[in-house]
Amino acid sequence: MFPIESESLKSQVRDFWNRQSCGTYATQAEKYSRGYFEDVEAFRYYDQAYIHEFAQFTRYHGKKVLEVGFGAGTDFIQWLRAGARVTGIDLTPEALENLTHRINVYQLPPPEDIRVADAENLPFAANTFDLGYSFGVLHHSPNTEKAIAELVRVVRPGGEIKIMVYNRHCLLAFKLWVKHALLRGQPWKSFGWAMWNHLESIGTKSYTRPELQRIFEALPLTNIRIHSYVTSADYLTFSGFKPLNLLVRAVLRLGGNRPPWQRENYRFADGQTPTGRSAPDAKTLFTGNYFGFFTCITAIKRA
Repeated sequence: MFPIESESLKSQVRDFWNRQSCGTYATQAEKYSRGYFEDVEAFRYYDQAYIHEFAQFTRYHGKKVLEVGFGAGTDFIQWLRAGARVTGIDLTPEALENLTHRINVYQLPPPEDIRVADAENLPFAANTFDLGYSFGVLHHSPNTEKAIAELVRVVRPGGEIKIMVYNRHCLLAFKLWVKHALLRGQPWKSFGWAMWNHLESIGTKSYTRPELQRIFEALPLTNIRIHSYVTSADYLTFSGFKPLNLLVRAVLRLGGNRPPWQRENYRFADGQTPTGRSAPDAKTLFTGNYFGFFTCITAIKRA
């Protein structure tokens, strides 16, 4: 439906995020001051508290972590605080400036490596990292599937990946479609079109659960879990019109909140250590709210 790879598109994406790293709109403090970074961090984890549940920063003490698309560096410094051996790349010099100043302001230990680089062509050897992490970034890359495959490539066998991309079946997508398609007499336009053209940088992609299942099951991965989180963007959709917003919240309730618990993970055989992971080669597990905006994928690279 839309072009997959284009250097012109990538340049537009770079220019958009180089003007302002994600989340830095949440402060009026002097740029690169301690107050600036405090505001950005406070707002991120107020708005998206589930990042801590998803990332589990403290579990990676001493482990080699790669973050692709560190932006303003809010998640990145959590890896440093947790004692991870962390490396990061971002497409923009603006992000690198934010992160460099942030590390200095907080006098954090130096990372293994931080640099400007392209998610579709990672400058690292295969099988290098214990964890590959990217939160809300890869759907902006022109060839998202290539970027995902690159992240898997550089993670060691038995290592983990954690990625967040946007859900096309979310209520924010519906709102964008109403505003930019339906109300402009173009109801045949798709939700994907609305997000591509009217959400953040041009070319922003979104995915259905079956599309994500196809992408991740084609890679050398197991224990794939796809979890959709309800966000403020879902909950406050149409918040200016109360009757419609009440309907939106009713739809969110219909979307449910499917938990990850499975019976086989509670059968503790003698001498067996429970892992909290589904059995190897189990089919993809879908959890969370079907209509949640943020879809978080976790998986383990096959040995």
